[in-house]
Amino acid sequence: MTERPAETTLGELRAAGYRSRSVKGELRANLIARIREGQPFLPGILGYDDTVLPQLENAILAGQDVILLGERGQAKSRIARSLVSLLDPWVPYVTDTELHDDPLHPISPLARSTVAEYGDDTRISWWSSSDRYSEKLSTPDISIADLIGEVDPVKVAEGRYLSDELTIHYGLLPRTHRGIFCLNELPDLAERIQVGLLNVMEERDVQVRGYRVRLELDLFVIASANPEDYTSRGRIITPLKDRFGAQIRTHYPEETATEIEIMEAEATIFGEADAPVAVQVPGFMKEVTAELSQLARRSSEVSQRSGVSVRVTIANHETLAAAALKRAVRLGEPSAAPRISDLPAVVASTAGKIELETLGDETREDRVVEKLVARAVVNVFNRHFALSELVPLIEQFEEQGLQAEVGEFVPSSAHGDLVSAVPELRSAIGRLDAGESPAGIASATEFVLEGLHLNRRLNKERRGGGVRYAR
Repeated sequence: MTERPAETTLGELRAAGYRSRSVKGELRANLIARIREGQPFLPGILGYDDTVLPQLENAILAGQDVILLGERGQAKSRIARSLVSLLDPWVPYVTDTELHDDPLHPISPLARSTVAEYGDDTRISWWSSSDRYSEKLSTPDISIADLIGEVDPVKVAEGRYLSDELTIHYGLLPRTHRGIFCLNELPDLAERIQVGLLNVMEERDVQVRGYRVRLELDLFVIASANPEDYTSRGRIITPLKDRFGAQIRTHYPEETATEIEIMEAEATIFGEADAPVAVQVPGFMKEVTAELSQLARRSSEVSQRSGVSVRVTIANHETLAAAALKRAVRLGEPSAAPRISDLPAVVASTAGKIELETLGDETREDRVVEKLVARAVVNVFNRHFALSELVPLIEQFEEQGLQAEVGEFVPSSAHGDLVSAVPELRSAIGRLDAGESPAGIASATEFVLEGLHLNRRLNKERRGGGVRYAR
C-alpha cells in the first residue's frame, strides 16, 4: 500500500488539489487504469477469465451494483473482498465522524456542523482501502437496527431530544459510507428487512424509529445468493432484485487443471519447523483429487442443487498429504508422498461436504465416495497410459507369477525393491512425475498397479493391513 498522505486539515487538503469521487467512480477509474496497463483484473481469482470476470468488469464500468449467483464454494465472497484492490489506497475523512464523511461533501449532522464551525482548520484523517469493506452474512435475526440504525438510549440519557438526529446510532450500511458493502446469502434476509434496503440502494432515504433521515450514502453493493434460494418464490422481493444492475452467474472450475491450480493456491501450507518430513504430492495424485470433485459434480447420486464445493478438493488434498506425513513419521522415513492406499482417508473430508439425492443407510454415503474415488483413479490412469503400452508388465504377472505386496504402512523401500526387480514396472513409473525419492516411487507404483486392477488386468486381494496384486 502507498504511504499515508501528509495533509491533516481541510485547508491543506484543498491546497493539495484533492478532488472527491464516488466509490463507483474510484472502482471504474482504477479498473480502466488496469486495463490500459494490461494488468490482471483480480489476481488470484482463477477459472473465470472468460466468463465471470468480463461480466464483472462491465458492471463496474457501468457503475452497477452486483449480485453473484452461484452454489457454495465458487469464490463469491473472495471476489467481493478482492474488489478492495480497486479502491484508492487512502481517502480523507473528517476526524472522529462515525460515517467517515468526505471533508468536501459531508453528509452526517456532526460532520456538517464541524466543517461549518472550523472551515479550513477542520481536522482530517485518512482511511485505508482495506478498512473500507464491510460484510454481513444474512440471517433471519438481522434487524433494521443492525443494517441501518437505531435510537441510542445512551445519547438520549445524555440530554439530547428524541427529535435530534444525533441520537441515532448508525448501522453497518451507513458506517460503510464511501466503501464496499457485501451482503452474503441475500435470500436469507427477512422480507421486511429487504424492504428496508430498497431506499438505501436507490433514493438514499431511510427511516429510523420514525425519523426521516436523508443520507446520501456512497456505496458499492455486492450480494451473493444460491440459485435455488434466489429463484424460489418469496425468498427475495422483486423490487430489491430490480435495484441490482447486474446478475452474474458463477460456476465451478470447468477443467481439472484449473481445479488443481486453485487447490494448490488455497491449501494450508506449514513451515519446515511444523513439518519436519518433506511431503511431495505427485501430479497424478493431484489429478485424482481434482477428478474426484469433477465426477461428484456430474454424479446422479450427488445433489447438484447443493453443489460440490472446491473446498472438497482442497480438504482432500490436505487430507492425503496428512496421511502421507503420518506414515512417514511412523516409519521414520525422510520424505512422504500420498499413495493410492491413502485414498480411503478422503471419505472423511468428502462425505460431510456433499449431499446425496436420496437418503439411505448409514454406509451409503461412504459407498458413493468410494465409487467416485475408483472412477477418478481409473480416469486419471487412462489419461496417462494406454493398456497396450503396459502389456510387458501385465505379462510379468501372467507368465512369471509376479505378485506385488503394497499398502498404507508398507515402507517405501519395499516398493523400491519391487521396482528394481521388475524393469517393466520401472519403465511405466518413468512416465509419471514421481521423482526419484523412495516415497514418490512408492506412490507411482501403487498408482500403476491400481490402474491395472481397475482396468481388470490384475486381481486385488486385501491381506491384513496390506494389499496383494496378482493375476
